[in-house]
Amino acid sequence: LLCPCFIYGAYVFLPFDAPLLPTVSARLVYTLRCAAFATFPIVLGMMVSGIARLCSSALEPFGELQQEVEIHRTYVSQSVHLFILYFFNMAVLATYLPQEVLKLIPLLTGLFAISRLIYWLSYAIGRSFRAFGFSMTFLPLLAMLLWNLYSMFVLEPENLLA
Repeated sequence: LLCPCFIYGAYVFLPFDAPLLPTVSARLVYTLRCAAFATFPIVLGMMVSGIARLCSSALEPFGELQQEVEIHRTYVSQSVHLFILYFFNMAVLATYLPQEVLKLIPLLTGLFAISRLIYWLSYAIGRSFRAFGFSMTFLPLLAMLLWNLYSMFVLEPENLLA
């Protein structure tokens, strides 16, 4: 319930518009530029994971990881997998959205970055609290996937392989 409310509130109240993007290639470049900002939580997680590994008291560098190091490593691994899914869905979404709704691309990017940071924080607090952050990442991703499939097979089936 929170994700659609956040996206709608940001869409209505934030004072910016997407630039005019008439071609598919311009939309893909715009999506690529926006997706660069979504890598911020992943890069931050890699840095924290490296620092945690340096500061751990493990005598064997390739041995068993401590829980503090394992949390950050798992977060980075899961974030990379979700980012790949996010990026490909966002690229397809940008090709099907009308020009006046392209403002959703940076908003969904911001939601992805913020929800990954919330997931990381809640995962570090306790494993039982991480469902909120994961659902803020996964449910918009699922909604994008369903919209992309609907657009491909129902709205424009003649251009599916074009």
